[in-house]
Amino acid sequence: MPITRSLLAAARAGGRRAAGRLVHRGWRWVQRTGAVTNRRPGPYRFGELGDGTTLAFPLGAVFNEQWITIGPFSIIGERVTISAGFLPGLDLGPEPIVRIGGGCVIGRDSHIVGHQSIVIGDDVWTGPGVYVSDQAHEYRDTDLPIGKQWPRNEPVEIGAGSWIGTGAVILPGARIGRNVVVAAGAVVRGEVPDHSVVAGAPAKVVRRWTEEDGWQPPLRHEAPQPVPDGVTAEQLRALVGWDLRLPGEQAGA
Repeated sequence: MPITRSLLAAARAGGRRAAGRLVHRGWRWVQRTGAVTNRRPGPYRFGELGDGTTLAFPLGAVFNEQWITIGPFSIIGERVTISAGFLPGLDLGPEPIVRIGGGCVIGRDSHIVGHQSIVIGDDVWTGPGVYVSDQAHEYRDTDLPIGKQWPRNEPVEIGAGSWIGTGAVILPGARIGRNVVVAAGAVVRGEVPDHSVVAGAPAKVVRRWTEEDGWQPPLRHEAPQPVPDGVTAEQLRALVGWDLRLPGEQAGA
């Protein structure tokens, strides 16, 4: 009897392991199949979806995508909301409402909610849970619930090459320059100059680079080592561990 029970327990454990492998294998297949690209757009018809760009599955809320453009070689993480307008089925005019450049990485669970104009430059990367919107509710009428007051729109721009940290909030009217670091959890409004670091709520400039003075306050860590001369692309790929080939590029190219 004990031998029978042990065999039964082993069989059940083996079955659970096999079922787990099947579930994970099936989920990976679902993720690959559900991902959105310009060659496999699924139900979405973006104003522009560049070559090499992928929206990971599962997607967040995506609607009125005809007024959304995304450049080439961008990665949109899982459960990212990208919307134009406040509900599906609107006619939002001739121009895009949300423009995301090429080479961007938008972290999972982020929200980009456009009503008038959100422009994100090339090579902007964000951490998870970033919120970007060009609309805020008014609250000046003290007799009317805030949710029922007419909203206020102000265009948002995020300059090329910037990094937006986890949980940052980009408010209506924010104009972020090029190569700006927005610290995790920062709440950004107004103008942010090029080559600066902002932190806090509301965000303030805590470090900035100028041609005359360099970084002020000075950086406290050593600069990274440059890539040695003569290193091949294949060696870099092996070192980084990513497949950095462009779509259609053959191994060894």
